[in-house]
Amino acid sequence: MLKVKTGVNPLTFNKTDDAHGYNGKVFTAISFLELLVVGIYSFKSEWYEYLLPFWYLENDTLPKIGWGLLILSLMVVWIAQSQMANSWRIGIDEKNKTKLVTKGLFSISRNPIFLGIMIANIGLFLVIPNAFTLLIISLSTISINTQIRLEEEFLKSEFEDEYLEYTRKVRRWI
Repeated sequence: MLKVKTGVNPLTFNKTDDAHGYNGKVFTAISFLELLVVGIYSFKSEWYEYLLPFWYLENDTLPKIGWGLLILSLMVVWIAQSQMANSWRIGIDEKNKTKLVTKGLFSISRNPIFLGIMIANIGLFLVIPNAFTLLIISLSTISINTQIRLEEEFLKSEFEDEYLEYTRKVRRWI
């Protein structure tokens, strides 16, 4: 939608082997793993045992909490992306200048989209508790924290004092 509206591609991970490009590859692998796990769970239940389920977490309550977290995460990500408007990117865009977004959810968390993704990962684990959804949480935590630090360095150089003032007022997560 953003590309149609502005002509700017919001997917900005490069194909190089630097930290930003590598993290883009990790994000892609995590997304593929999530699709695979959900696909097996949804359509190939006879294969589910190969995902090493944590049977002792399978009960009536945790999936309800998990679905609640998944819905919450969808709302958080949707609202945050809407508030970013034309500044929304996946990765670091060094070519197209944007404004620093500090209003709305960004006045509570400097990374509400990443926060929403982490909430979704925990929700997925509670709905489908197995070794692979736990692996998704682990890999995402490392990858997202790496991406946040890369983006923070970029934002410091891009917005200088304005960004430093923002970091003094608003925490990285919540």
